[in-house]
Amino acid sequence: MTDPYAWLEHSLATIHRADWYRSVQPINGRPGATMILAGQEVINFASNDYLGLAGDERLMAAATAAIAQFGTGSTGSRLLSGHRQLHRELEEAIASTKQTEDALVFSSGYLANLGTITALVGKRDLIFSDQYNHSSLKNGAILSGAAFVEYPHCDIAVLKTQLSQQRQNYRRCLILTDSVFSMDGDLCPMPALLDVADEFNCMLLIDEAHATGVLGKTGAGCVEHFGCTGKQLIQVGTLSKALGSLGGYVAGSSTLIDFLQNRAPTWIYTTGLSPADTAAALAAIKIVQQEPQRRAQLWQNVHHLKNLLQEQLPNLKLLPSESPILCFQLSSATDALIAGKQLRDAGIFAPAIRPPTVPTSRIRISLMATHEAAHIEKLVTVLKDIN
Repeated sequence: MTDPYAWLEHSLATIHRADWYRSVQPINGRPGATMILAGQEVINFASNDYLGLAGDERLMAAATAAIAQFGTGSTGSRLLSGHRQLHRELEEAIASTKQTEDALVFSSGYLANLGTITALVGKRDLIFSDQYNHSSLKNGAILSGAAFVEYPHCDIAVLKTQLSQQRQNYRRCLILTDSVFSMDGDLCPMPALLDVADEFNCMLLIDEAHATGVLGKTGAGCVEHFGCTGKQLIQVGTLSKALGSLGGYVAGSSTLIDFLQNRAPTWIYTTGLSPADTAAALAAIKIVQQEPQRRAQLWQNVHHLKNLLQEQLPNLKLLPSESPILCFQLSSATDALIAGKQLRDAGIFAPAIRPPTVPTSRIRISLMATHEAAHIEKLVTVLKDIN
């Protein structure tokens, strides 16, 4: 008798042969600049906890207090039994930070993208997406049923040409882009994208997952960084990176938020964000506003690492970066795995990033505000030894 699941083993064997196989490793203790990974103490250069808030006592206290008051779960979708005043306070804080009319909190950033994209466009519409966009943007585009075109990374000229050829054939058009590209570290050309969206009557959705709390004068993200606050666009993001919690959000006009509450399936049909995560995110936003020195320290660490690499490893093939994410490419997945193991053996956790996540294998280094100068200097020393 034929086994309908036999193909799984064959597929896994193919993944192994390509050096694409992945597995989880247990982490003990609180998140931080150092951690215990599978029993080994390492300096953590793999975290998206850019401001070091995931282990902050104030976030933990806020989460604990919320559990004591509201329990551990929201118990249902926000439209049924799951809505708490705490959710609304978080949405108002996000809207205030982003300087938008309103905001809506989802249970994850991935769900925010899936729900928003599928609510905004359908089979009679057109999507243009940067080829390096996050999986959630790409999958949201596919699920929407809209015509889906990937334009070359940050290539405005090609995007304009494609729009001029195709825009008139569709009812609505949505342009999708990350603001910070998480596996490269560079930024989207936001002002130019806004001009293109205006010229061709397109909606523009910006994913601020790796920018919120990090970029801009107040940490509001790339929109603030580029001086585009108040422009007509859709901002999506996550509460799980610089804000140290869990969940996602959409920020924009009050009409947009009202529409999504009635049309975004991943909000309507999903249990509301837990009280603990909601309270922790709200506490994190307050810290971001009240402690700009955290962001300043993060950028000081970024500049320190860049300067050391330029001085001591000028031939390292770093990708262009304007964020706390620095990547250097390697010729194959095998070479990336070897480099990642050498770093790990030396007490540095900066794992290999391989296809299909990225087109070319690399080591990804992400800086945190809580990294000490000695951590950064050790990283450079180890890179010199293995380079």
